[in-house]
Amino acid sequence: MGGEGKVYTLAEVSQHNHAKDCWLVIEGKVYNVTKFLEDHPGGDDVLLSSTGKDATDDFEDVGHSSSARAMMDEFYVGTIDTSTVPTKKKYTPPKQPHYDQDKASEFVVKLLQFLVPLLILGLAFCVRFYTKAPASS
Repeated sequence: MGGEGKVYTLAEVSQHNHAKDCWLVIEGKVYNVTKFLEDHPGGDDVLLSSTGKDATDDFEDVGHSSSARAMMDEFYVGTIDTSTVPTKKKYTPPKQPHYDQDKASEFVVKLLQFLVPLLILGLAFCVRFYTKAPASS
C-alpha cells in the first residue's frame, strides 16, 4: 500500500475537498485521489461530491470492478478514526396527515344523497317525456 498508515479524523479528511486536493473515506480507509480525478470514468464531480463523509455507500452503489478496487492501493494514505465519523441515521419517512377513512365514507354518502334524487328526477322526466302520447291534429 502506498501510504504510511496514519490515522486521520473525518475533520482532517474533510479539508481535502477540492480538485487540487481530494481525499475520500472508503471502507474505513483514507485515499488521496487527487491524481485520479482526471482519469476517473465517472468524472471528477463524482469523486468531489463524495468528500467530507464516508463514501463507502457511494463507492459500493456503482459496483466497481476488481481492477478498480486494486487501483485503490496506490492512493491509500491511512485509516479513518471511526469515532469521528457520524453514525448512519435510520431513514424515517416524513410525517403525513392521518388518513381518516370515516371522512371518506361521509363524502361518498353526501355525494350519493345529492346524486340519487337527481337521477330519480331525471328518470321520471324521461319516462314522462317518452310515454306521453303524441298530440293528434
